[in-house]
Amino acid sequence: MKYQIGDKIILLHSGEEGNIVDFINKQMVMIDVNGVQFPVYIDQVDFPYFKKFSEKNTNKEVKKIVPKIENLKKEKTSAKYQVGQGVWLSFLPVFDKDIFDDDVVEYFRVSLVNQTQDHLKFNYKLKYSGSLDFELANEILPLADFYLHDIPLESFNDSPRFTFEFTLKTPDKKRGSHMEAEFKIKAKQIFQKIEETRKNQQANFSYVLFEEWPDRPDNDRMDTSLLSKAGYKIYDAGQIRSNLENAQSVVDLHIERLTDNWKKLSPYAMLDLQLKTFEKFYELAVLHHQPQLIIIHGVGTGRLRDEIHDALRLKKEVKSFVNQYHHSYGYGATEIYFQY
Repeated sequence: MKYQIGDKIILLHSGEEGNIVDFINKQMVMIDVNGVQFPVYIDQVDFPYFKKFSEKNTNKEVKKIVPKIENLKKEKTSAKYQVGQGVWLSFLPVFDKDIFDDDVVEYFRVSLVNQTQDHLKFNYKLKYSGSLDFELANEILPLADFYLHDIPLESFNDSPRFTFEFTLKTPDKKRGSHMEAEFKIKAKQIFQKIEETRKNQQANFSYVLFEEWPDRPDNDRMDTSLLSKAGYKIYDAGQIRSNLENAQSVVDLHIERLTDNWKKLSPYAMLDLQLKTFEKFYELAVLHHQPQLIIIHGVGTGRLRDEIHDALRLKKEVKSFVNQYHHSYGYGATEIYFQY
C-alpha cells in the first residue's frame, strides 16, 4: 500500500488537505481534515505534492483555496456521515481478511449523529436478547458525531436492541421535555446493508432515531360542552376512579378466554388481541393503584411472554416482574409489582 498512517493527503473532489489516521481495509482509510475525521475510499485521495507540482496556477492562485477550506470546516453539516435532518444511529463496517484473502466485516463502529441545532443529553443502552450489555450517559453537540462503541458482527445474532432517551441540554418551556427512541435489527438485515454499501460504494449506513424535537403538548383546558351535548359522559378528574371499569388482579390471556371465534384468527391477529388485552388491564391496574398484577400468558413458544416482558421493561410504574414457578400456573404466568 502506498500510504502510511500520518501521511499528508489531499481530497481530489474538494482540494482539502489532511492526514491519514487509520486503515479500515484495502479500499478505505480514515482521514483527519482540520480536526474532523471521516472515512474515504483510497482512490478519492492523493499526495498533495503531486497536485502542487502538476498545477499551472501561481502561488497567489493556490492561496485562494484557504478561505474555502475554512468555510467547509465551520459548516460541519456533512463532516462525517451523509444523513438527513434529525438524529441518527450510524454503523461503519470495519473489514479484515479471511483465510481466502477476501474482505469480511469484523466489527462495526457505532456512532450517534446529531444533524440538528440542539445540544442534547442522552442515555444509551444496548441489550442482547433482553439482557443489558452496554450503557452510556453523555452529551452530543449540534451538527456533531459521537462515537459510542464497537460491536462484533456475530453479536447481531443475539437480537440487539438499541434504546435512547434524549433531553435538551438547555430546557425550553415551549418544547417537549424528553424524547425516547428504540432501534432493533436482525442479522439478515445487517448482511443486506453490508451488500448495499459495497454496491453503492458507501462507507457506512444509518437509521433515523427521530427527525425533529417535538413541541410541548398544549395543556389548555378543553371545552367539553360540545362533547356533553353530543351525548358523551363527562366526569370530574377527581372522581375518575369511581367511573372506571373494574380492574383484575389476575388476567388470563389464553386466546380461547378472549374470543369465541379464535379458530378463525391468524397467529398475528391472536397475538395482537392478547397484547391489547394485556395493555388494557395493565392500565386499569395502574389507574386503580393496584400493588400487584398476574398475567397468565402460558408457556407455548414464549413469543407472548417475551413481548409482554419487553413492554414491561419500558413502563415506569413497574417496580419489578418475575416469571417463576407458581403453584397455580406453573411457568405460564408473570407477576408484576408496581411502584407509585
